[in-house]
Amino acid sequence: MNHNTETVPRLYRRTRPQGDYQRSLELLQRSRALAPWVYTKTGIMVGLGETDDEVRQAMRDLRAVDCDILTLGQYLQPTQKHLGVAEFVTPEQFEAWRLYGEEIGFLQVVSSPLTRSSYHAEQVRELMVKYPRSREAIA
Repeated sequence: MNHNTETVPRLYRRTRPQGDYQRSLELLQRSRALAPWVYTKTGIMVGLGETDDEVRQAMRDLRAVDCDILTLGQYLQPTQKHLGVAEFVTPEQFEAWRLYGEEIGFLQVVSSPLTRSSYHAEQVRELMVKYPRSREAIA
């Protein structure tokens, strides 16, 4: 089950004006409670002006609701009408976030400038083989 968180709480109103950070966390948490055998996945875009501490706190928030899989990718402005890029994040920073995510318990963290949440379906299949879940095993 995928629901993209998109950004850190401080930037939510500007980035996702009709969204709510806490509601996104609640959706992921409720999904886990209703179907614990289903993997939960979310994605965050970076380069919108967030700090390292804010990204790490968002990662901890996502683990607190037992989210399994996280993607972190560079925000790229699709058109002139969209928000501009505040910063191009270094590959080293993406790698640091990947390592931190694994350290705090994500089953998988895909983190790079070109990572897109929807591009990694095959890796999720591999994860399902490595960490199998079933209704029967969870019940």
